[in-house]
Amino acid sequence: MTCGSYGKANRKNMKKVYIIAVSMMFCLPSIAQEEVENESKSDTTRVNFGNKEIVVIEHEVEEDDFYIDEGDTIFTEKKKKKSEPHWAGVDLGFTMLMNSNFATDFPNDKHWENDPARSQTWNLNILEHKFNFGTPYVGLTTGLGFSFTSVAFKDNYVLMDSPDSLYAVIDTVNSYSKNKLRASYLTVPLLLEFNTNADADKSFYFAAGVIGGVRLTSKVKRKGEFDGKNFTQKNKGKYGLNPFRLDAAVRMGYSHFGVFANYNLLSMFDEGKTVPVYPLTFGLSLNF
Repeated sequence: MTCGSYGKANRKNMKKVYIIAVSMMFCLPSIAQEEVENESKSDTTRVNFGNKEIVVIEHEVEEDDFYIDEGDTIFTEKKKKKSEPHWAGVDLGFTMLMNSNFATDFPNDKHWENDPARSQTWNLNILEHKFNFGTPYVGLTTGLGFSFTSVAFKDNYVLMDSPDSLYAVIDTVNSYSKNKLRASYLTVPLLLEFNTNADADKSFYFAAGVIGGVRLTSKVKRKGEFDGKNFTQKNKGKYGLNPFRLDAAVRMGYSHFGVFANYNLLSMFDEGKTVPVYPLTFGLSLNF
């Protein structure tokens, strides 16, 4: 064979190799696509390359898992969705003081008949966690927050705190435009929560349980006028406030918006210092 003949034969062989290579480039994607289309109706996708098979299985499990078996088959599994709690955020509401009969009148202690429209409460809930009960639709919600409550007196009452009692007298000299007892608490919820969707942004929710609290600070703030001049008074003190509180709580809503209501199961003040007083708080919530 001459050198010219050998070169022609070699070029013919190379041409065949190029044709086979180009054919493989067009055929392999179509083969892979066909395999994916055949499995599109199931949770399993299979792709074959020669004597190798890749299998992707998608289903919900508790944690991500990845491993390779002896047959060089690759399995990947998706992490199961968990629903988010509806606690972290801000609550804005009003406080109404009630007696042991769930009424708002205090015949012998008129100073506890507060002004609900001016008795504001706001809660800053900063931490949350939900323990799901094997399903994203039911769980136990807990967290951490701060509660700030103010009780507005209707008249010019001045609270008097002694070791044995807590009472009030009317100030006949000064005229108060603002007269409030304020207290702040560290709070921890324990709520059984139900929701209709694993995605908190698209879910109706309902939660009920208790919220425990520890008093952090308390004071009385007054603003008024004396002899034609405005004044402000801030007096820190315990004012007989119970160091702990335990609220029966209900929360419900949709997505980031909701309503809440809390009823204190413990008296607001120390036992024996005054009549039992139970705050009822209700309002709107904005969830983060």
